[in-house]
Amino acid sequence: MSTPLETIAKDATVREAARRMRAKNINALVVVTTPRAIVSNTDVVDAVAEGRDVSSLRVEDVMTTDVETVTPDLYMQEVAEMMTTYGIKHLPVVDGDYVGMISSTDVTAYLS
Repeated sequence: MSTPLETIAKDATVREAARRMRAKNINALVVVTTPRAIVSNTDVVDAVAEGRDVSSLRVEDVMTTDVETVTPDLYMQEVAEMMTTYGIKHLPVVDGDYVGMISSTDVTAYLS
């Protein structure tokens, strides 16, 4: 799991989200909102591919809402199964509040 958790506000621009992900060398940010949400590099690439202006487009316009989450005590095999079942690459880790993020890269490294 990656910690500390990197977050972004829903009213930040998509360009800002892309810059933060590049600067931190990560592929997703938790969006501080309810319901739980994340913005990923896939969301950013989709917006660019659609010709949207990422300099003014807001994170809330492209983020994924109602994201699946996991608890810190879940086995890695279960995390991998969830990612496969839901077709996702990132799962926020929650223990009451956010504590980190686990990615498919983390799972692959652990299981190999």
